[in-house]
Amino acid sequence: TIVISTQHAEDVEQTQIATDVRAHVIEPLLTSPQFERFVDGSWNAYINPTGKFTVGGPMGDAGLTGRKIIVDTYGGMARHGGGAFSGKDPSKVDRSAAYAMRWVAKNVVAAGLAKRCEVQVAYAIGMSSPVGVFVETFGTGSVHDSLIQTAIEAVFDLRPGAIIDHLQLLAPIYQPTATYGHFGRAPYTGPVRNRTTGLVSDVDFFTWERVNRVEELNRAVRG
Repeated sequence: TIVISTQHAEDVEQTQIATDVRAHVIEPLLTSPQFERFVDGSWNAYINPTGKFTVGGPMGDAGLTGRKIIVDTYGGMARHGGGAFSGKDPSKVDRSAAYAMRWVAKNVVAAGLAKRCEVQVAYAIGMSSPVGVFVETFGTGSVHDSLIQTAIEAVFDLRPGAIIDHLQLLAPIYQPTATYGHFGRAPYTGPVRNRTTGLVSDVDFFTWERVNRVEELNRAVRG
């Protein structure tokens, strides 16, 4: 899957953008010696999938988001997609999907499908479902990685909106993540006061640390 978002002049039609990008960027690259070994003949391209892209640069993106992403996550022992968390709401997959992959991987290990598990997920802007899910168990899997991948896709709804709902990411849960990292924490329920109304309600924290899909994963693997 190839995703390209390219800024363009206001008077250029999307059909022309797609034609030019395919002819002058994608096809020359895919037929070049450096890339042709990665292509099996079938591929999908999403070119400006959200439509017009006429505003960019400082006019379109400005501000500061996140820092110290390795300290916030796995402390250097695991690979990281590169997107920071803090400063982003959960509609950004940099945050919500990273939490979801933690949730998925923990459940894979808890289900006995592997002793170590790394799960990667890829999205295209404007597309709700992932364009790719990839599993690596580093030789520790009790079943083939492809079976785990298929089970994950069957058990977990990895659309951003579904992740937000499952993990309750719109709740006021982020203050505790400011220290001691986002992962490896025990999930808990605690009171939170609404600063506007003064009302106190219980909120679930670190929901992505829950192990609650073990039976479903095992059933999916068994078929």
